[in-house]
Amino acid sequence: MRALDDFRYSRQTLGHVRDNLAKFNARRQPLGDLRAAAVALVVVERKGEPSLLLTRRAGSLRAHSGQWALPGGRVDAGETATAGALRELREEVNLDLPGHAVVGLLDDYVTRSGYRMTPVVVWAGRDTSELRPNPDEVASIHTASFTDLARPEAPHFERIPESDREVLSMKLQADQIYAPTAALLYQFREVAILGRPTRVLEYDQPLFAWR
Repeated sequence: MRALDDFRYSRQTLGHVRDNLAKFNARRQPLGDLRAAAVALVVVERKGEPSLLLTRRAGSLRAHSGQWALPGGRVDAGETATAGALRELREEVNLDLPGHAVVGLLDDYVTRSGYRMTPVVVWAGRDTSELRPNPDEVASIHTASFTDLARPEAPHFERIPESDREVLSMKLQADQIYAPTAALLYQFREVAILGRPTRVLEYDQPLFAWR
């Protein structure tokens, strides 16, 4: 398939994303003492262009309130990461998608707060501008277009004295978004959009996300 120079939302785009994910050998991390979590990277149509669904966490939440996130949360006992991501998607933004909407997985990312996050890529297949957030968990719903994600200047890497790893963020139109969410956005950009087998586990989070 030719490069997605115009990033139109179409079956051709779905094939491009699915093929790139199929070629990528996603790495799982041992659970150990970590808590299992899953997040959904949902490809939606926004103004005729493929985009990823983003959320701002509700200000009332005890942990990471107000931060940028992807729909997701803890995986229940006996639940797969895929099932957990789809359940959280339904609970947080009222988007109910079937199992066959899942098009692939990305690498597990281990957070400073003790979670093993499994990213599940999902194709929504429609415009989701009318979605309504669950106010107990989500303050607002946003999108990041493929064009925005693919900009060469979008990824940002910096050093902080407290870590021997680079801190990763993504400078998008919505805001500057930091890891762990930025790590998953960056790997989606690299693998699913650009076809590069990029790993992100080595990238760190900013201090405000360590708790």
